[in-house]
Amino acid sequence: MEVSSMIPCKGCTPWQGLLFTASILTCWHLSTTDRFAVQTVPLYVANGDSILFLVRNLPKNLLSFAWIKGKTSMNDAIIVYVPNINLTVPGRFHSGRETVYGNGSLLIQNVNQKDTGFYSLLAFHRRTDTVSQIGTYLYVNTSLSVFCNPLTASPLMIQPVPRYPSEGESVLFEVHNLPEDVEAFYWYIGLNPRIVQYFRSRNSVSWFPTYRKRGWMLYNNGSLMLRGITVKDNGKYTLLFSTKHHEIEKAEVELHVNKSVTQPFVRITDTVIAGQRSVTFSCISRDTDISIRWIFNNQNLKLTESMTLSPTKCGLRIDSAKRENAGEYKCEVSNRFSSKTSPPVFWP
Repeated sequence: MEVSSMIPCKGCTPWQGLLFTASILTCWHLSTTDRFAVQTVPLYVANGDSILFLVRNLPKNLLSFAWIKGKTSMNDAIIVYVPNINLTVPGRFHSGRETVYGNGSLLIQNVNQKDTGFYSLLAFHRRTDTVSQIGTYLYVNTSLSVFCNPLTASPLMIQPVPRYPSEGESVLFEVHNLPEDVEAFYWYIGLNPRIVQYFRSRNSVSWFPTYRKRGWMLYNNGSLMLRGITVKDNGKYTLLFSTKHHEIEKAEVELHVNKSVTQPFVRITDTVIAGQRSVTFSCISRDTDISIRWIFNNQNLKLTESMTLSPTKCGLRIDSAKRENAGEYKCEVSNRFSSKTSPPVFWP
């Protein structure tokens, strides 16, 4: 889509036109919110390093979001992103080293002293005239050197960013200290065919079809960006590379994807046998390897002699149910990474 076709005002820059189209510049309000946060990875950078402004819990249903150099002025935009149409518009401060991702995160490669300063992420909400804002400060330390010991070469290292991502997120396998004389490198996962290969002499990238379709990205320093990951992507990833001296070396990194549980629901079965009323509550969940907790009237359920839990706690039976058993019931499922509570049900 042509950017100009979306801009209704003359003399506007592309990002101004996008925001004008949304009619959110007429009366917008900046507010700091705790609904989402930004984390710098790594915490400290020197000249030539890469920095990732990792965004967590980006608000849903955004019209657009923008990274700017500074705190409030859109004249200092680095990049604007429109999720619905996957449109990226560079701003005045875009240097070609910046990459923005759908979750709001911003990667800046080969940082220098001029990159030092305050960075803000503005999130423009649909159907409202408000803008959410978060910010972070980047300090590029020119006194640091990657060659802290001139007698020893820095070891090759792969760092997953973030360390433990959740399903649906992106993760960057950030490669540090790839040898300068590398002629080609390859990424593999487990024993499967290669993910991607790169030949430096002809700047050629070749993807295995499965991964090309997923929108994964490769950088010329060997780093690999995985988008929309799932638990099926868990495993050991190998970076294999060859040098001008025909030496073959490799480095490995392990990916652990956190799987969030889905919301359960409670089903009630009422029975009457020989005049005695019994009720069974079943906690229905699509997840496995979970723990289950029962909640009665917004408090942890205290078992009585008339109550029986199934071995996995997914079933709760109350024999000879009485008036004191009447009320609101919910179940909560959880794993190591998340928990969800069912909508309430009422008995009788």
